[in-house]
Amino acid sequence: MAEPVALAALALDAALGWPMRLYRVVGHPVGAFARIIVGCERRWNLPGAPQRRRRFLGLMTLLLLILTAAGPAALAEWTIRTFAGSWAWLFVAILAWPALAQRSLLDHYRPIEAALSNGDLPAARSAVGMIVGRDTAALDEPAIARAAIESLAESFCDGVIAPLFWLLVLGLPGAWAYKAINTADSLIGHPEESLRAFGWASARCDDVVNLIPARISGVLICLAGAGGWRVLRRDHAKHASPNAGWPEAAMAGALDVRLAGPLRYDGMLAAKPWIGGGGEADIAAMRKARAIFVRACALAWVLSGSVQWLL
Repeated sequence: MAEPVALAALALDAALGWPMRLYRVVGHPVGAFARIIVGCERRWNLPGAPQRRRRFLGLMTLLLLILTAAGPAALAEWTIRTFAGSWAWLFVAILAWPALAQRSLLDHYRPIEAALSNGDLPAARSAVGMIVGRDTAALDEPAIARAAIESLAESFCDGVIAPLFWLLVLGLPGAWAYKAINTADSLIGHPEESLRAFGWASARCDDVVNLIPARISGVLICLAGAGGWRVLRRDHAKHASPNAGWPEAAMAGALDVRLAGPLRYDGMLAAKPWIGGGGEADIAAMRKARAIFVRACALAWVLSGSVQWLL
């Protein structure tokens, strides 16, 4: 049953994304996860508390979040499959649909591309600031293009391949447990002193659940871009994350540009290594990256439809 569920969920996401009207009425499940995480962090991650206690409470936060996400999803899937008969796959797909983000990623990427095409750097900086955590006020065109391309490549794993992978492996609970873990990592899985202990469990768990999807993402990007294998093998380990380097290195190689490099966060320079050895990213590279992303998503559809045959 996983195959039609995955394909239908992918189709719904590609066609509709998460419509703003729906968002205004019911919000998005990830927003509920964020509220739980923020609430727990405020109550439990107290300044001056022992590191061991903060680690334990951070682990409890993660477990609470996973149960909150996977428990109702498991109950909903069991109920649907028990009572919905031959149409069960469609109802499960509808519940899986918000876990995917093909359309959403493009909706955030295109305004950056459009602003750069028009030579409007302030608008491009504002748009790219919506999807990256680095300082954007002084970014020039190559730096804006790099930031957008890096985010698109990394998010191909986080927003498409990983939730799809866990949907295929563990069903609806797997997809939503993944989204909960990934949300926790994005909010509290940071190395800053204030969050290092409390977010440790979330960061390590996110590393584990992305281990296979990140490598699949890198392979699909190379296939979609008809190249990039050498840079993927050489540079994937240059990223601070054990997983994000795979899709980013694949995209850098497929585009023949350099990504990452020194960045500023809150005014402080982070001397990150370059990924890829090509030229500077520009608007042409952004357009090509978008096309590669779309083709990689199409390959994910094909792979999803082939799972039962492969097994």
